[in-house]
Amino acid sequence: MATIEKRNNAYRITVCCGYDINGKQIRRRMTYTPDEKMTAKQIEKEVQRQAVLFEEQCNNGQVMNSNIKFADFANDWFKHKKNDLRPKTYARYLSMLPRINAAIGHMRLERIQPTHLLTFYENLAEGGIRADTKYKCLVDLKQYIADNKLSKAAFARKCGLQVTSLSGVVNGGNCTKETAEKISKGLDIPLQKAFEPVNTGKPLAAKTVLHHHRLISSMLSTAVEWGILFSNPCDRTKPPKVERKEPKYLDEVQAATLLDLLETEDTEYKTIIRLLLFTGLRRGELLGLEWSDIDFEKATLQVCRSSLYLPDRGIFEDDTKNATSNRIIKLSQTAVNDMKAYKLYQMEHSFRIGDQWKGSQKIFTTAEGKPLHHDTLSRWFSNFIKAHSDVLPPVTIHSLRHTNATLQIAGGVPLTTVAKRLGHADTVTTSRIYAHAIKSADEAAAETLENLLTPNQNRKANAG
Repeated sequence: MATIEKRNNAYRITVCCGYDINGKQIRRRMTYTPDEKMTAKQIEKEVQRQAVLFEEQCNNGQVMNSNIKFADFANDWFKHKKNDLRPKTYARYLSMLPRINAAIGHMRLERIQPTHLLTFYENLAEGGIRADTKYKCLVDLKQYIADNKLSKAAFARKCGLQVTSLSGVVNGGNCTKETAEKISKGLDIPLQKAFEPVNTGKPLAAKTVLHHHRLISSMLSTAVEWGILFSNPCDRTKPPKVERKEPKYLDEVQAATLLDLLETEDTEYKTIIRLLLFTGLRRGELLGLEWSDIDFEKATLQVCRSSLYLPDRGIFEDDTKNATSNRIIKLSQTAVNDMKAYKLYQMEHSFRIGDQWKGSQKIFTTAEGKPLHHDTLSRWFSNFIKAHSDVLPPVTIHSLRHTNATLQIAGGVPLTTVAKRLGHADTVTTSRIYAHAIKSADEAAAETLENLLTPNQNRKANAG
């Protein structure tokens, strides 16, 4: 039932529309100002009519809550989406929220227009907008740990950090301000003396800007679902354009060179890189593998989990990227032989170090048997590539996945098989990413057909 309150020469009409997700009563209000020429009886009758009409509009969902600001809605959205989102996705979204709130957090949802969003995207693309300044340590942490007769784990505990978070800084990597502050406290040295900020001044990548757009769109779509907005302004906003970049990969000659160069490397890293090249696994999928995932008799590998890392959680396990990423793939005989040899190597190593072995079921671990950190693997491969820059292009460890897919397509493997082995949801994804390889394979097919269907003409042309 609508309530009517007289305020000077106007009337405020209030309708209760239930309760919001926090249990707070939802009220919709409107103000009606009668014409000065109306009599008291006419005013009373019209106010009642306006109240009935307004109540009907509220009950039919034609009146939205205009008082919710974007920042307040964002807080509710994150609370209710935390369990629906993958941990890495949730963390990435949270990292984008401060930039978004700085631009539109103060605005009421109904007042957000496409022009506001476009201006925000343009600002993101400008230099100096980055809020993720990194810090470089000025102290030789390896020497400090040795001089104070500490273990890395003991110093990590002193700083209140995960060992994996500390290891990156000890090995010369940059870190966030939060990590730098904790290490400075552990060193008992002021932040400005222990670290220096490293800010390249580069603008956000176009793809990162697009991720901001997608997050805002997802949030405002939820606002429509919850009956807070009539429509999503992102639907009327042209998303930021991202230029499609051809994935970096090794051709067959470079891949063969890589395999040759690996022969002199440590057994573990040699096995890892060879397996990535032969299977096209994602880095997290590879680090999540356990020995029970390999069937040596059938020569198959089951991909059913992924190893992830977050600063506040350390290394942890999660499901694969999507449902189709959970798959069983056939291993080549070379890959099977590699894994058999590596299993024997790991068993001998664990017996050799005795009680120091932590007994992890993971295939690829640290020297003590602990889960291997993602950055440790990427850093090793980066250094390996730099050491052989005279014969190998500047590729990343993810490029091995692209190399695997490109070589499959070039070898005539059906696109459906390539997509299945890579764990793609469909062949559309595969064809979009590897359009370059498909084009090359198509050109090769045309030449093959030419030679098969017109052999006589080709012979005459070559003779002439």
